[in-house]
Amino acid sequence: MTTTALDSEDEPQHDVTRLLNQWGRGDRSALDAIMVVVHRDLHQIARACMAGERPGHSLQATALVNEAYLRLADVERMDWQNRSHFLAMAARVMRRVLVDHARSKQYQKRGGGAARVTLDEFAIANDTPDEITRLDDALTDLEQVDARKARVVEMRFFGGLSVDETAEALDVSPETVMRDWKRARLWLLQELQRR
Repeated sequence: MTTTALDSEDEPQHDVTRLLNQWGRGDRSALDAIMVVVHRDLHQIARACMAGERPGHSLQATALVNEAYLRLADVERMDWQNRSHFLAMAARVMRRVLVDHARSKQYQKRGGGAARVTLDEFAIANDTPDEITRLDDALTDLEQVDARKARVVEMRFFGGLSVDETAEALDVSPETVMRDWKRARLWLLQELQRR
């Protein structure tokens, strides 16, 4: 059996949940302990986030994990539910890091490499900062229409989580995740073609 981002053989779920609860109550040292426990999972999520980026991207998976750590360290008194909730939030933070990085490049024109950022059945023309920004803007708009569908895309596309992992993090059935995934992809495709 293969392990996934949410199936760590090194630490039982309840120990991570206990640490998350301590951190949520203000124990800043608990975050350091959490990061040690889920380090491998975070790198797996970071690699999934980076998989769609252009070759030679100035950020690497380790830098993405480090930046996510710094941003998560600023979170004040969060009511963490469990390991899945934490990893889903880490995926969201990593998305923000990549989008912020892309926006900071301030490209004036689209174009460039032939690499493709794919979202299963459709692809964005290339992975320039402008394209990543367009995807993020569309995803932000989707969040206004249907927040759960946006979280599904975020967790599956940016976080690399499976259908089952996403269902666990969102506390819905895998069938609901698949339905949301299909509808969100269609919505995003139409939105991206319109822009």
